[in-house]
Amino acid sequence: MQTTFTPAQLKDPAIERSNEILRSCVHCGFCTATCPTYQVLGDELDSPRGRIYLIKDMLENDRDPDAKTVKHIDRCLSCLACMTTCPSGVHYMHLVDHARDYIEQRYKRPFSDRALRWVLARILPYPMRFRVALLGAKIGRPFARFMPDARLRAMLEMAPKIIPPVSRNDDPQTFVADGVRKKRVALMTGCAQKALNTDINDATIRLLTRLGCEVVVAEGAGCCGALTHHMGKTNESHATAAKNIRAWCAEIDGAGLDAIVINTSGCGTTVKDYGHMFRNDPLAVDAARVSAIAKDVSEVLMDLDAPAATHAHDGMVVAYHAACSLQHGQQIKTYPKDLLRRAGFTVVEPSDPHLCCGSAGTYNLMQPEISQQLKARKVRTLEAKNPDVIAAGNIGCMMQIGSAASMPIVHTVELLDWASGGPKPPAMTGGNSPKSDVPILR
Repeated sequence: MQTTFTPAQLKDPAIERSNEILRSCVHCGFCTATCPTYQVLGDELDSPRGRIYLIKDMLENDRDPDAKTVKHIDRCLSCLACMTTCPSGVHYMHLVDHARDYIEQRYKRPFSDRALRWVLARILPYPMRFRVALLGAKIGRPFARFMPDARLRAMLEMAPKIIPPVSRNDDPQTFVADGVRKKRVALMTGCAQKALNTDINDATIRLLTRLGCEVVVAEGAGCCGALTHHMGKTNESHATAAKNIRAWCAEIDGAGLDAIVINTSGCGTTVKDYGHMFRNDPLAVDAARVSAIAKDVSEVLMDLDAPAATHAHDGMVVAYHAACSLQHGQQIKTYPKDLLRRAGFTVVEPSDPHLCCGSAGTYNLMQPEISQQLKARKVRTLEAKNPDVIAAGNIGCMMQIGSAASMPIVHTVELLDWASGGPKPPAMTGGNSPKSDVPILR
């Protein structure tokens, strides 16, 4: 694609990077075949190719965004299926991230949009604030149908029926490896996940220590910054990301780390991109160090050569949902399925597994109509496989699918933990998250 940026414009590192991306696009349109919003809406401007043209026009002309451009950029899920499909290697993620930052700086949204984004940015990345908000949403949930704004209804309806107790395992500490130590790793405990489901981190710690990992929850680490990053709130996202970089580098420079383990794939995609995000920042070197050892939990488990199952589960059928941030953002497609099969589960996949479930961070709250259509499609294709349970590697997908599926949904690590000697996932027994004073180790 030909571009016409001026030499002055190209002095801006963000423009320079976007120019590289735009020039790699050959307008082939392969991306439209796998774009969820194009599948649902049928509008070329709601496809990656259409959005690329809108972004190019906006950036080249150095113009303030108009409502039309903002609407179509906002409708992008950032599922990154287009990057998997693209034969030219167009790095759409960096381009749309730049566009969102540009829009945030130069477009004044309607008051209701600004208010919603302000609330989400100041609640979701903070576990205790999020817990209080979930409690309020739970109380208000019966009145959701009376809300005139679909986004407010979605916020009320997202509240789980049972809000799990705080897990003290998420506090800064070190968990000793069982037997001979093979690795020393830091576990990213996240933000929203700590409020929505404490079983995931507990199972991850049990499983990793059982396989010989010393697991560190680093002092000062928290939200990865993804939620605000995808809203274009760059200063806020970089501030939280910087805390993680400093916290993990302190561990790297101290006792050392073999990996930073991430069990929420949406966070993993962002942490692995810290090197790019901070490339022009004083933290550039440390950010690159963090990105270099950031690993999805499935990558670490494959490297540890997780053993076959020790607990029988009668060949239970597991429908594996591939989170977009894992299969497209990190290009990890087979590891979770390989691990589940090694543990003795029968693994099935839905049709069109490349299509998004509609969660996409805060997308289900800001674009609820499109999100609901994608959720209905995903649940329908998963249930068509008649599984005993659904497994996924991202809390957002779990909440989205779990709100409509007729069978339980759990994190992949919960099944692997159970198969190798841990407790049966509470979601499969009708139980709640374990109390915070229950030991997680065997």
